[in-house]
Amino acid sequence: MVSRAGFASLLGASFLLLLLRGAEPLGFSHRPMTAGDELSAAPSRYLTREERWLSQRLDHFSPTDHRQFNQRYFEFLDYHDDPTGPVFLRICGESSCDGLPNDYLAVIAKKFGAAVVTPEHRYYGKSSPFDSLTTDNLRFLSSKQALFDLAVFRQYYQEKLNSQYNRSAGFDNPWFVFGVSYSGALSAWFRLKFPHLTCGSLASSGVVLAVYNFTDFDKQVGESAGPQCKAALQEITRLVDEQLRLDSHSVKALFGADSLKNDGDFLFLLADAAATTFQYGNPDALCSPLSNAKKKGESLVETYAHFVKDYFIKKLGTTVSSYDQEYLKETTPDDSSSRLWWFQVCSEVAYFQVAPKNDSVRSAQLNTRYNLDLCKNVYGEGVYPDVFMTNLYYGGTTSKIVFTNGSQDPWRHASKQNSSEDMPSYIIKCSNCGHGTDLRGCPQLPFRIEGDSSNCTSPEAVNTVRKQIVKHIDLWLSQCHEPTRAW
Repeated sequence: MVSRAGFASLLGASFLLLLLRGAEPLGFSHRPMTAGDELSAAPSRYLTREERWLSQRLDHFSPTDHRQFNQRYFEFLDYHDDPTGPVFLRICGESSCDGLPNDYLAVIAKKFGAAVVTPEHRYYGKSSPFDSLTTDNLRFLSSKQALFDLAVFRQYYQEKLNSQYNRSAGFDNPWFVFGVSYSGALSAWFRLKFPHLTCGSLASSGVVLAVYNFTDFDKQVGESAGPQCKAALQEITRLVDEQLRLDSHSVKALFGADSLKNDGDFLFLLADAAATTFQYGNPDALCSPLSNAKKKGESLVETYAHFVKDYFIKKLGTTVSSYDQEYLKETTPDDSSSRLWWFQVCSEVAYFQVAPKNDSVRSAQLNTRYNLDLCKNVYGEGVYPDVFMTNLYYGGTTSKIVFTNGSQDPWRHASKQNSSEDMPSYIIKCSNCGHGTDLRGCPQLPFRIEGDSSNCTSPEAVNTVRKQIVKHIDLWLSQCHEPTRAW
């Protein structure tokens, strides 16, 4: 499941510029987002950043459209100690994919002697078919097209390995698919749609359920905040709503967001700032200063404004413009991820993070109408998320998918939380366990090499789930089919 640039995330305002540029995007609050831009790019953050390319078909569903585009990918073979060993396909999500991040997946790959490969999602980063992102040009941007990209890539790379190791064309390595957030959903959907192409999948914080009015997102923010912090956030929302009516320019300027003319865009930024701290395992960054301000009788709004400017904007690198609908309308923006992810939201999965009718943390102005108006304003008439059809398309049954979610992550309510024998699901419970904790550790900023779990409030909870993940991978790889043709 997301910044406005792509909500997971799974999904929502561009948070993308904010984290480890090149590693997997964290996927900020409005987007469940997949993925993790970074504040700096030390080589140790990555297994590799060496770019490779393949030609990908633009439209997999048209027998007459033969146009192609260049898709970027990365490969890491240092752990592949046996040419017949497994291949781990790591799916990149809704942001630029600038390398293979050195998180807990690297630990698993080393354990299993696996090669690791990751293709960049179509349209994002350097894998865009078009220079201009007009609404018409975006019609080939969907999870359905992306899944076929993965299937084609899987075939292409298997043939590449066979040639590299001088093997017959019929040989097939065992493959396992991984993803976090939106890419976690793609991981699960890939196993559903192409069960013959993978031995199993890990859907870490995988937002597999398209949700029209995603009120559970805000409810989880309140629950993760706890009674005192939640009450402070609700008081801030009430005061900001009131100040917007009296002097909108001044209150927006207080938060360094006076460029946002639309009040809903401004309120969305404020809601995202709070949600992100719980989503990515750093609740004290928000709740501690609010608690201190309350005790000292200081202004909660001013305290929150300092937090938004110093932490959300400055430290995380969030761009205020990514919440601006006028910026999202630009067809050649500096940060294309925002416009791209919102298109996927508006055309396919929704995840509209609207305020619940009662006890909401975010402003009631963040309702269904705000989201629908944004979709219409940015992309024009006819762009609408038919979540019923999305869920129908991905609603089949399958097996050998492991789902993981952090207890404090608002996006977990769009994931699979009920466990079954064929599709086990685990909730990692601790006070700072958020989005993709199993692979990323906590908190997720700064980036922690190999997904270090030592700073989670319960490292044991994280490591217990990690052991289960390894157990399932080991079992499902052993049960995989004998070498055969991939297609």
